[in-house]
Amino acid sequence: MAELKTAAPLMEARNLTKIFNVSRGMLHAVDGVDFKIYPGQTLGVVGESGCGKSTLGNTILRLTEPTSGEMYFEGKEYSKVGKREMREMRKDMQMIFQDPYSSIDPRMCVADIIAEYMIINRTYKTKREIYAQVEKLMDTVGLAKRLAEAYPHELDGGRRQRIGVARALSLNPKFIVCDEPVSALDVSIQAQILNLLMDLQDEYKLTYMFITHNLSVVKQISSDIMVMYLGKCVERATSDELFANPRHPYTKALLSAIPVPDISMRNKEIHLIQGEVTSPINPKPGCRFAARCPMARPECSQESPPLREVSPNHFVACHLEE
Repeated sequence: MAELKTAAPLMEARNLTKIFNVSRGMLHAVDGVDFKIYPGQTLGVVGESGCGKSTLGNTILRLTEPTSGEMYFEGKEYSKVGKREMREMRKDMQMIFQDPYSSIDPRMCVADIIAEYMIINRTYKTKREIYAQVEKLMDTVGLAKRLAEAYPHELDGGRRQRIGVARALSLNPKFIVCDEPVSALDVSIQAQILNLLMDLQDEYKLTYMFITHNLSVVKQISSDIMVMYLGKCVERATSDELFANPRHPYTKALLSAIPVPDISMRNKEIHLIQGEVTSPINPKPGCRFAARCPMARPECSQESPPLREVSPNHFVACHLEE
């Protein structure tokens, strides 16, 4: 599914922060996040709703401007480049949105939706060339040619999401942010879209950031996984390592909640998360998870734990790992 890591990451973020000024104060949606994604790899981003996953994806593409921090694509910092230069760079960085209906224009037919980016960016000289490419993209993502003149309301969720995938591929990108692309779909359709994304990754050497709240899904597609809680990265490791050896109490609770279709596992231990979620608005010093952590110590509510490498390529932000 993925290539071996190379010396140079395709995408990198350093101390990336996005703070929104809301009526009650400063909302820390993404707070000091660091990561690297290597060519051909998939970084899975997981966490509860409201933890900052989608904001992270939007910020990486500068659909939402970062408050501070640095972002690099192929070694070039693009955090503060101008709109014209960013527009050129964005051809290599695309997004598949969560809702396949609200993210496409209901007044446009399938062929026109897929052609839209190519027309705007003048990828081909003539419309005949553009629509020939549209036909190829429809075949690539599994959309029948007879649907070219259909409108989104005439299609089911799976076909709509295939339109979104084809549109993201239309500019031949290197990096795609997949923002919960299967969460709005039936389980059987989810598997089809996941298999499509993995096949496309192999065929086009794509690099993904895959955002989801479903840990079963993220294990299937990800090379590395980053666990977020209230804007913070609390744990990051390879997929196999994270599932085999979770270190952060929050990660352990998430993994224990995954349903297992095995009657022999009916008595498995489940780590319940107690207490109220800490507000991300004007957060106090200390670990964001401390109020809900059964193993919290006094220092947990006094000082924010840094992200430490506790074993090769396994990073944890927890005072218990000191």
